[in-house]
Amino acid sequence: MFEIVKSGGWLMVPIILCSIVALAIIGERLWSLQRKRIIPKHLVAQIWHLQSKGQLTPEQINTIRNSSPLGRVLASGLANVNNSREVMKESIEETGRHVVHELERYLNTLGTIAAISPLLGLLGTVIGMIKVFSVITSQGVGNPAVLAGGISEALITTAAGLTVAIPALIAHRYFRGLIDSLVVYMEQEAIKMVEVIHGDRESDIKPATAAPAIG
Repeated sequence: MFEIVKSGGWLMVPIILCSIVALAIIGERLWSLQRKRIIPKHLVAQIWHLQSKGQLTPEQINTIRNSSPLGRVLASGLANVNNSREVMKESIEETGRHVVHELERYLNTLGTIAAISPLLGLLGTVIGMIKVFSVITSQGVGNPAVLAGGISEALITTAAGLTVAIPALIAHRYFRGLIDSLVVYMEQEAIKMVEVIHGDRESDIKPATAAPAIG
């Protein structure tokens, strides 16, 4: 493996660094974007249960806020529970923008790696071919070993760049789709909570009040 990396030339160094960063981001995002960590089950039902019993204290709201990203969004609305529906929604939307920004953390970096890795490989290809033609110009085609070295460098860097870029691009698209689906669900839950708090929706919430306590 070391000989292959060595044969690829100095451009293998940034390509390898890109692969390490991409792998770290993918691992971190897979852990952080687990659905159960972002959207706990029955959270709106638990809030309705506390609200109906008059137990929705500032301490409970703070517990909800710290429980998950969804809890943070809902807690911003609960902090304005005594205000109008519009005020609650505005507060939820403002917090939601911050939460979405946090969910998208590192995705721009991952997308950049997916874009530049094949370009680094292409640059290695160009450099390798320049070396080949330089050898042909100075020595002719009588030294196949030297020619093979330049061609090998060109092919290795191209393969390495694509090997990094393809999984990074797949992961980037996957995380984008996952975040979009999580955001849509959080919006639905926030709307449901606002309707519950203002007494417009109860029938599909009551059966879930046996859910585990928050936190």
